[in-house]
Amino acid sequence: MVRRYLLLAVLCHFFAGISARPSPVSRRGATCCSLPGLGDDFEAAEPEAVNLDPDIVNEALAYANTHGRLSVQIFRHNCRVGAGLLDPLTDGIPNNVWSSTKSVVSILTGIAADKGKLHVDDPIGDYLPSGPGWGDEAHRAITIRNLLSQSAGLDEAILAEAATLILDQSASQEALAQPLKYPPGTHFEYSQRVPDLLAFVVQQAVGEDLQDFAQANLFDPLGIPSDSYFWLRDRSGNTYGYALLFIPPTQFAKLGLLLQNNGSWNEQAVVSASWVESLAQSTPTNPCYGWLFWTNHGAPCTGANLPSAQTYQRHLIPSAPEDLFAMVGFLQQNNFIIPSLEMTVTWTGVLGDTELNLAALLSAAPAADLYYNFFRILMRAVKDVSIPDPGPWQVDPLELDINPWNYANPEVLLNDIAGNPECNIVFCNGAVPVEGLVENLRAIAETILGLLPI
Repeated sequence: MVRRYLLLAVLCHFFAGISARPSPVSRRGATCCSLPGLGDDFEAAEPEAVNLDPDIVNEALAYANTHGRLSVQIFRHNCRVGAGLLDPLTDGIPNNVWSSTKSVVSILTGIAADKGKLHVDDPIGDYLPSGPGWGDEAHRAITIRNLLSQSAGLDEAILAEAATLILDQSASQEALAQPLKYPPGTHFEYSQRVPDLLAFVVQQAVGEDLQDFAQANLFDPLGIPSDSYFWLRDRSGNTYGYALLFIPPTQFAKLGLLLQNNGSWNEQAVVSASWVESLAQSTPTNPCYGWLFWTNHGAPCTGANLPSAQTYQRHLIPSAPEDLFAMVGFLQQNNFIIPSLEMTVTWTGVLGDTELNLAALLSAAPAADLYYNFFRILMRAVKDVSIPDPGPWQVDPLELDINPWNYANPEVLLNDIAGNPECNIVFCNGAVPVEGLVENLRAIAETILGLLPI
């Protein structure tokens, strides 16, 4: 225990003096906190103790509170320095973090890679069952890297893919039923089925149920008990990769802090630092997208195809340091990680953007005024690093393409429910699958019981 605190003190002294790309203003020491164990609360500190201006931190929190945030927590040097008004009510309630689930699948892929169970450039056919219904040669040649970077080349329509919510017979086989629209690795297409397919591939690679693997290798080390969250499955019992992880804000924050600490939780390595570094880097097909994470590293920035895939000639969040990367979920369920500042912001809520741009209002744009204005305020609070003010938010060009074929293409839906000869909306692989429905009910009931004061 003494050794742990000595290590924290040394790290704190080091990180207090580094620059977030801008030039440092001072090198004063700062308070540093240890990460919580099972059942422990986050350690708290006053903003001044971590070189943040308290008044400006409160201004940033007020902005979040008035822009649809149901929970918000700000951490620096692992210390919680601010929380939202509603956090006491929402902290323990499981919330669908939507596409932030994709980022959890990325972390699990990294853990599997660290254990030698898979490699990013392996073709997925190495891990898929053989036989009818499990992809032709071209589909099986898609690599794990293609899945991580959303460049698998499969046809997609973001709402059509989600339309069969929890009634999917086998989400991975639905993905394999979609035709290849582009050669893998050549084009960014934000898909729901692609992370579902990756989740199945990882499960096959590790040789056990994905949720059992996640609990033992990710959630347990972070002190996230299995009855505090639930993660839905398709009818065959395979875990969804695109969304549907319901986790309380307090536990969700731990995922961001894990990444802030280079994949380690106190002294335990959970996922390698090299994987954390890789997932945050720009990918060739979309400079603001990494491995199922959004990143501030590069520009331009292309969003999801809702109502159309818009490309913006800017970084993800121009008001934040370029090393920021983020877990991003529909309606703005986010973990933002800024390694150079040792800062993590986590929040959940409902929308919050006000720009008159349909993609932004639907939270389908990579980022808009909500992120920009919040971080423009919060960066002014940083006292030990000089961060230039980029000025007021510049409204993105108005895009009028609302063609429903972009996001509700019926061909994609038909391929989901009937495109695989071995797996349709009723029968799948010779049976009527119900295992996933039973598991979903069990997990939801267990979580509800865990919330009851008994």
